Amino acid sequence: MGFPLVPNFLFENIYTIDLDRLRARGIRLLLADLDNTLVPYAVKTPTDEVRAWKDRLEEAGITLFILSNSRKPGRAQRFAQDLGVPYEGHAGKPKSGGFRRAMDRMGVTPDQTAIVGDQIFTDIWGGNNAGVLTLMVKPIQFGTIFRALRYGIETPFRIQGKRGEAL
Repeated sequence: MGFPLVPNFLFENIYTIDLDRLRARGIRLLLADLDNTLVPYAVKTPTDEVRAWKDRLEEAGITLFILSNSRKPGRAQRFAQDLGVPYEGHAGKPKSGGFRRAMDRMGVTPDQTAIVGDQIFTDIWGGNNAGVLTLMVKPIQFGTIFRALRYGIETPFRIQGKRGEAL
């Protein structure tokens, strides 16, 4: 494992991830951050695009699992149930416990698991600590000055990841 804040691969968004290549690497479980990775913060239900992407994941033999730090009561649960996927809310990323619980629930190993997220200090750091493949996407929106500043701080780590075409 490299430096814990560097993602393995970088993508423009979730839709640019080559799911066949992910499956060829042995990935069976894709943990996904919810807010600003799958949908913007204010979006409460899965979009048609997200639903179609989840279907493509299933066709590739990969299970989608929402791993969210959202503190909004019921947010991750409602979203995941509407999408028909398992989830863990209040996951505690970057701690590895949420990652391990998800893998245990789904009966997979770290080598069979990847995480996709938009944040270095939660999704990528946590994924690297848990020993899973880390896939970084650009945030869907910045929204606040705090998020824009955080993105700026994360930039040196982002640019060290391999471009998604290398997956």
